Parts: sequence; structure tokens; C-alpha cells
Amino acid sequence: MAFKSLLSIVSVVAALQGANAALTRRVACPDGKNTATNAACCQLFAVREDLQQNLFHGGLCTAEAHESLRLTFHDAIAISPAMEAQGKFGGGGADGSIAIFPEIETAFHPNIGLDEIVELQKPFVARHNLSVADFIQFAGAIGASNCAGAPQLAAFVGRKDATRPAPDGLVPEPFHTPDQIFERLADASQGEFDEILTVWLLTAHTVAAANDVDPTRSGLPFDSTPELWDTQFFVETQLRGTLFPGSGGNQGEVESGIAGEIRLQSDHTIARDSRTACEWQSFVGNQTKAQQMFQFVFHDLSILGQDINQLVDCTEVVPIPAPPQGEAHFPPGITNADIEQACADTPFPTLPTLPGPATSVAAVPKPNLKK
Repeated sequence: MAFKSLLSIVSVVAALQGANAALTRRVACPDGKNTATNAACCQLFAVREDLQQNLFHGGLCTAEAHESLRLTFHDAIAISPAMEAQGKFGGGGADGSIAIFPEIETAFHPNIGLDEIVELQKPFVARHNLSVADFIQFAGAIGASNCAGAPQLAAFVGRKDATRPAPDGLVPEPFHTPDQIFERLADASQGEFDEILTVWLLTAHTVAAANDVDPTRSGLPFDSTPELWDTQFFVETQLRGTLFPGSGGNQGEVESGIAGEIRLQSDHTIARDSRTACEWQSFVGNQTKAQQMFQFVFHDLSILGQDINQLVDCTEVVPIPAPPQGEAHFPPGITNADIEQACADTPFPTLPTLPGPATSVAAVPKPNLKK
């Protein structure tokens, strides 16, 4: 489906949802403060408050928010209808298995480092009457809402928790080829997540950092604005690589174009693959697309393996994020001459360069494990 057509549909649906919400009879929640369209959503207000105050530092787009969003993907993508067709257990998708069986799943190579956010979230799960599956996806949506410019992500309750761990090998690795990643996501989504939607999913890297790719450095951001949901990730992955932020030569890492910034091999290759290069470039400076396309794919990612007819939509509980800040740009010292043009159809957009000397991007502090 053409982007403009899909964007129009998404906009119309959002408008209709807003209109319907205004007309829907609301129920008073037991807390005496909030109302909801479904009583099942009332419990989420207390969870939201607890998360914001006691995990997300009063509502900030910090490492805890980044890692909570990352956890949603690593839990949900672990499902394989292809394995099921062969008579093997293929995982349960968004079923909470990564936190229910952490000693198994966080030891899988692509999940290294997620044991920290799983451990941080554990007391919150214990305090609230939510399934682990619902909690993981809700915490990710709340965490993302703290990043200015982010979309309001979907939140559902009613998922069934896992009764067994997902098998290894279902989460893509940064050293995987585009073909491997496209095939894995297509399998997990029964064909929905094609090459184009894979790019949409990678929008999440606009608020992300790597802690375990380079063993000598942690908190290495994927773009120069890891606290903002913007399109700098799509700009900066297209720069010609010139240096490593740390030791270099690590599996799944290639040279980046900015000091202090890490570039995953998978992001680099998908940005330059002929099937996805133009879609990748189309996000540059297109904040609306960066919001709406991720909102679209997160909705479906968050319910993989679940029956949506058995779930209650509680998206209204997720705060509407602050508006975006700034415009797409080149960091100081960078110009269009530093771009590796990959889209054969359209030249890379002309962007302004920020004034001043080139600087190194600051690392994102790791989650506070003393909470």
C-alpha cells in the first residue's frame, strides 16, 4: 500500500477513534480520580503513576525508558509460525516469557543486557495485578511517551502469560544480513512485517543506546539525540562511516559518522539495501511519518501471539507525548557531502548544519540498578 494512502487511513482512523472516545460512556474508576471507557483499564492508572515516579525518574526519556521499549520487541518477536508448522514449539510472542523465564531467555545472545530492565521491572509486576505480558508492553508504551516527539503507543490488557520459555534463535542480531532479518520478521508476523515495515520498526532506534556491543563502552547512542523521538537516526545512519566510538572491530558494529555514536551493522546495511534505502531516506525530516508508522507497527507487534478479540484497548491511559523538538539537521562539521547516497530514486534532502565545532555524543547513563 502506498505511504500516502496508508497515512490517510491512519489519520482517519485516529480521528474516528477520537470522536468515538468523546461519545463513549465512561466509567468512574475506584481511585475516585480517573475515568475510563472500560473498567479493565482503571488499574493501569496506578501502574502508570508507579512507573513514572519510580522507574522513569518522574517521566524522563532515560535508559530505563529506552530499555523498556527494547524489551517489548525482544519479548514479542519470539514467535515462529514456521516452527509450529514443523511440529516444534515456536514461542508465544508477546506473552511475557522473557521476564517469566529470565534465567533462560536473557541468556540468549541477542537479549544480553536485558536482564537489567527485567530485574528493575520485577517489583512493579509484583505490586500490580497485571499479567507479565501486559506489563511489559504497557511499560514500553509509557517509557516511549516520555520521549518528546514520540507517538502515543497502543496499550492492551488481557494477554495470556507464557507457560514455557521461547526457543533461542528468534530475535534478530545486529550482525544478521537484511535477508535474515526480513525473513525472521515476516515469519513472526505471518507476512505482515515486510521489508518496508521492518524500517518502520527500526524507528525505535531513535531513542536507543547499546550497552553490550562494544565491551569497552556502554550507553552508546544510535543517534545524537537519544532523548528525542526525531528523525536524526535516519539522517546519521546514512553518513559515511569514519570511526568507532570505542574499541572497534566488534561483531555487529560498523564505523559511524559521528564521535561517540555507535552504528549497528544491521542498521547500516538495511539503510543501504536496494529494497529499503528509499523508504529509509523518506523518514528524514518527516516527523509525522516517524510517529505514525511506528505507532502502526507497534500496535501489531504488541499483540503477536495473542487474540486481539480477547483484549481490551486501554491506549487512553498512555500519556500523549510532548511535541517534537527541532528539525532534521546535520551535526556540527557535517554536510550533504558526507552522505552515502543509497536511494536510487531521490537525492538525499538538503539539511542545515548546526553551528560550532564537532563534538562527541554523550553516552546514555545505564539504568539505575539500585532502585
